[in-house]
Amino acid sequence: MAGIGFELNKLARRDDLMGIVGAYLNSAFAIAGPWLFTVIALAFTTYLYGGTNGVELMNFRGVIVYNFSFSLALSAPVYTIMTRYLADQIHIKDVTSIPTAMLESMMLVFLFNILFALFFYGIYFNMTPALRLAGFANMFLISAVWLLSVYLTALKDFAAVTWTFIIGMVVAVLCANYFGDRQAAGMVAGYDAGLAVIVFMLGAHIFAEYPYRMVRGLALRPYWHKYWEVAVGGFFFNCALWVDKWIMWFAPEASVLDTKMRFFPDYDSAMFMAAMTILPTIALFVFSIETDFFHHYRRFYGNILAHASLRRIRQFHQRIMDSITEGVRNLVLLQGVIAFLFILLAPQILEWMHMFYVQLGIFRLGVLGSFFQVLILFATIILSYFDCRRANMWIFAFYFASNALLTLIFMQRGYAYYGYGFFLASALTFFLAATVLMLHARKLPFHAFITNNNSVKNAQDRTSADHFEHKGVFNMGVDRTAILKPDGR
Repeated sequence: MAGIGFELNKLARRDDLMGIVGAYLNSAFAIAGPWLFTVIALAFTTYLYGGTNGVELMNFRGVIVYNFSFSLALSAPVYTIMTRYLADQIHIKDVTSIPTAMLESMMLVFLFNILFALFFYGIYFNMTPALRLAGFANMFLISAVWLLSVYLTALKDFAAVTWTFIIGMVVAVLCANYFGDRQAAGMVAGYDAGLAVIVFMLGAHIFAEYPYRMVRGLALRPYWHKYWEVAVGGFFFNCALWVDKWIMWFAPEASVLDTKMRFFPDYDSAMFMAAMTILPTIALFVFSIETDFFHHYRRFYGNILAHASLRRIRQFHQRIMDSITEGVRNLVLLQGVIAFLFILLAPQILEWMHMFYVQLGIFRLGVLGSFFQVLILFATIILSYFDCRRANMWIFAFYFASNALLTLIFMQRGYAYYGYGFFLASALTFFLAATVLMLHARKLPFHAFITNNNSVKNAQDRTSADHFEHKGVFNMGVDRTAILKPDGR
């Protein structure tokens, strides 16, 4: 992630406004390319062809939303493990196995999604054969885009990546019209054409960046055992983002199409619009804040490896604390202003978007929930830098459970309370994540030397402290008694 920030900062050094605008635009597509593609392409297709058969348009949107949400959750374990693998290979400067690992992870993603696709498009949904086939293909194309997006952090040509998604969006919208002919199957097929363009263009960029031969063996196999918390946490987090929508599809006001797809358009569209408000803050986080934090983070651990004095290590520890505090302040200010403006101007925004006034409360609660969601991302990404895999896994599991439970509770209270579940779950999860982060960051030197020190962990299995002291476990350039406690006493 920090690599994106450094590269984008280079793009922004031009002495004109377009350089900065271009850097932020590239940042947006590098971070949320699939999300932006889906939302914008759906919006344009609905706007341009809204006069077609309403049922067919709803079937088209239903296939995209179902595939988008479930493929994200089902693919998360694979692409989170792949992210860790890719980062490690880049760190050790050995990327020869990247193409092999990509194909291996692609097969795993398809395997994870095939049961869902076969059940819904083969058995459950009541669809024409053409729509079943187009929806089935759409599921795997979206899954492929999720996985290939992992590599956007490693590709340096961000302008080419941005244009890839833009070209894909244009192709999707035009082909949806050309093949649609007022039928959902043709519109989904046209959308698939745009996704296929993105998949093949991203794949070409990746193979051009890593032009290495295939190698034998399963590169990711050891990572599933070592980093299983990452996979589980990724699954829970992405489920947490969607579980309130899945539950609200069974609300009394929800709609059920002839195809058996369920929707709650009032809730879905309001929440999707609210989610878009976090995009500028995410771009700022990657473009500026995380880059600044990573600079101090690297120097802190660099001084430990260089056997620096405890005083100097503590100086950089304080700089990390200051960077975290400043980052939270900047995110709160930016997203707070954005949330305030969207809440204040909500009636005008809904009118401009041709949405219903009854969605006002849901939209405002969604904006507030998205405010805390950004802060959750900040806290958990920083915890990932400190390798707090299990802590993140439990935070995401809490987010999923609380969002599901609170959404169920407030759904029973009626329309006026819709959206409170997502808002309160996001707020509670942020306070949990912030507490875990601050407790860990305050004792970072202790965790660096003791709890996250593999040498110490291995030595704990031995019966004699003198034995592993003889092996030099504590020979890290500081006094042994100074590193046994975080305050040095």
